[in-house]
Amino acid sequence: MASGGPTVLQFPQASTNLTAKIHPLVIFNICDCFVRRPDQAERVIGTLLGSVLPDGTVDIRNCYAVPHNESSDQVALDIDYHHNMLSSQQKVNPREAIVGWFSTGSGVTGGSALIHDFYSREVPNPVHLTVDTGFKDEGRTIKAFVSVNLSLGDQQLAAQFQEIPLDLRMVEAERVGFDILKTTTVDRLPGDLEGMEATMERLLALIDDVYKYVDNVVEGRVAPDNNIGRFISDTVASLPKFSPQAFNKLVNDSFQDHSLVLYLSSIARTQLSLAQTLNTAAQLL
Repeated sequence: MASGGPTVLQFPQASTNLTAKIHPLVIFNICDCFVRRPDQAERVIGTLLGSVLPDGTVDIRNCYAVPHNESSDQVALDIDYHHNMLSSQQKVNPREAIVGWFSTGSGVTGGSALIHDFYSREVPNPVHLTVDTGFKDEGRTIKAFVSVNLSLGDQQLAAQFQEIPLDLRMVEAERVGFDILKTTTVDRLPGDLEGMEATMERLLALIDDVYKYVDNVVEGRVAPDNNIGRFISDTVASLPKFSPQAFNKLVNDSFQDHSLVLYLSSIARTQLSLAQTLNTAAQLL
């Protein structure tokens, strides 16, 4: 017998109460996977690992890419590779479990529902993370979604992706690296000496700014700020007291240790190359 009331299109709201927190290491790993992707691949897909905190927040702490083939109407994941990687990851950190999956790009695509359906069988209510590796839209580069069912009365029509709040917290060192990742395009990574030179130039520029500020306060050109004065005092007091000779010895010793490591790694690489050549020649003979 038909019901007399109207049929209502229902939008569940329970799933949208979820929030997610992501660690910067996950973003760096995703960007690294995107750089190393095969030439024919337009995007990278992978698994997110972490846990659910007591307050219900999904804590995303790690990830790995999963090989896939994608066309306009279907997506094929390497499920065996996914399960092997998951087993290896849990041997290292048993507390990490699947919490969702990620993809590079500007948002949800047509094949996302198929992939999300697979991860829904791996874990209840997975999180879908999208990372725009072009970093074009400031503040909207990284987004998280969950899937909710769209139903008409008792009949389920489709699944709908809804965005959830995403918390990206960083310490200062991670913030510096993330800002460089967003704004800098380089042909190659700088070497250790080049990186040290750039860091020292930046440090000298900051010290020069402090000198100018102190001189301006002493000369009366700038009103003194007690907070800035205390911060400068605490910074100077936290520095270890080294004589110039001791500081030069510390830097030289560190440089020599680093040079020794580079030398040993070069010898090991040469030996491996020679062993491979000899092995190839032996097989030919």
